[in-house]
Amino acid sequence: MNTLSDRLNRLAPSATLAMSQRSSELKAQGVDVINMSVGEPDFNTPDHIKAAAIRAVEENYSRYSPVPGYPALKQAIVQKLKRENGLDYAPSQILCSNGAKQSVCNAIMALVNAGDEVIIPAPYWVSYPQMVLLAEGTPVFVEATIEQDFKITPQQLEAAITPNTCALILCSPSNPTGSVYSREELEALKDVLLRHPRVIVLADEIYEHINYVGQHASIAQFADIKDRVVIINGVSKAYAMTGWRIGFIAAPEWIVKGCNKLQGQYTSGPCSVSQKAAEEAFAGPQECVEVMRQAFERRRDLIVKLAREIPGLEVNKPEGAFYLFPKCSSFFGKKDGDRVINSSTDLAMYLLEVGHVATVGGDAFGSPECFRMSYATSDENIIEAMRRIKDTLARLA
Repeated sequence: MNTLSDRLNRLAPSATLAMSQRSSELKAQGVDVINMSVGEPDFNTPDHIKAAAIRAVEENYSRYSPVPGYPALKQAIVQKLKRENGLDYAPSQILCSNGAKQSVCNAIMALVNAGDEVIIPAPYWVSYPQMVLLAEGTPVFVEATIEQDFKITPQQLEAAITPNTCALILCSPSNPTGSVYSREELEALKDVLLRHPRVIVLADEIYEHINYVGQHASIAQFADIKDRVVIINGVSKAYAMTGWRIGFIAAPEWIVKGCNKLQGQYTSGPCSVSQKAAEEAFAGPQECVEVMRQAFERRRDLIVKLAREIPGLEVNKPEGAFYLFPKCSSFFGKKDGDRVINSSTDLAMYLLEVGHVATVGGDAFGSPECFRMSYATSDENIIEAMRRIKDTLARLA
């Protein structure tokens, strides 16, 4: 009898990866699919970063690295946090991992005990609740609607905290909504958290530089809570380095030591060559980051304009990341022949199979009335995709 562990059977597969796989299958059959399902910059890694990787190969960076990362990379991260965020960390408070995804999972596995509650604002990135379940914790969802720009209020946070709450996961700029918490909004959440000293904040800031409203605000900037914040960041989004797999945490040393112990047992240190590339990303010229940010902002404006021209969609204006998360519940119950749209997942599959545009239903993100589109693609693809979506949705009655 082939039986997988209960631990694994508790997990759901990644909806974003599943939709991307279905999109690839259709493409392999010759169907012209525009893929807006995966959150990945369409730019190439900047040349000076690739050159640093080539040097690393030539200089024989081919052996095991220290579990928490090379000292030079950790120092580059320390300097980045000081230069860009005004935050003081020591190298001993930094741990580098195989992507920010592992960084998030490390922190959850290190901090969450069986029965502990972790507050997750919804909409959320698909992997957060699955990671909490893997740690035998209990995800507690706090719904933030499109009317509140998908951001939770201090009152909602206060109401969700119980004696079992051990952590809050806060993603800003957000995947899947693109919402950005302002300094004032973060301070108001921080004031709630000060009344509950057990709660640790996991601040996922991987989209930090894809921000259209000015300087990024981190909840770690507030001195009275900094020792309860785990910053999670990396190189994948800002530097178009998704495949290099380098993320990091900046956190109190006791948390970093715990994550180091965990990582030492199941992956060890991240790729040596990728670390040298990431060191150059953080320490080298930063003009490339702004060039890409400006392109994403132009695309944001384009997709918002076109989406607002589609009857039945309710669209807000994201302030960061590269996602649009329109409300589509007005289409629920509508039909195209024998096909009935009962959920956002149904709608996403309909758009893929009939309109040949890959999106992701909001069910996977804890917001079943919405769906996610990534605009990390060319202007031409955005224009054509939105034309297809408009025409396809018009068929529903």
